[in-house]
Amino acid sequence: MSSKTRPRQHLLVIGLITIGMIFTAFFGMRAFHALRKFNGHRPPPPGKVETDVELIRDWMTIPFISRTYQVPPDVIFETLKITPQKNHDKSLKVLNDEYFPDQDGYVLSLVKATVLAHQPQPNPDSASTEVPTLTAP
Repeated sequence: MSSKTRPRQHLLVIGLITIGMIFTAFFGMRAFHALRKFNGHRPPPPGKVETDVELIRDWMTIPFISRTYQVPPDVIFETLKITPQKNHDKSLKVLNDEYFPDQDGYVLSLVKATVLAHQPQPNPDSASTEVPTLTAP
């Protein structure tokens, strides 16, 4: 091995390690920001139904929304007039871009309206059983 190739190998190794560290930092930060974005968007615990449709975002899928709001996915697909096959795992934004490219936000607003119209009614058992007392003036 000549004395010239050894410094070149060291520089190459250092350069590759540096590039690897930059890639790791870049994609690590992207993953960190993505996790922070999803932080408040977990499905509710079993037995609790989410009711605020304003929390629906265009990155969500129809099955996710269906589980979170307890509205059958077939109802949502039927309202959108699209088939569940091959569209099951697509986000609302992708569905909008694919089926309604000239109507920005159409799928999101239609899904919100559909979920609001088809939400299950609260159980009478879960309603408050307290009877308000009347006080004399």
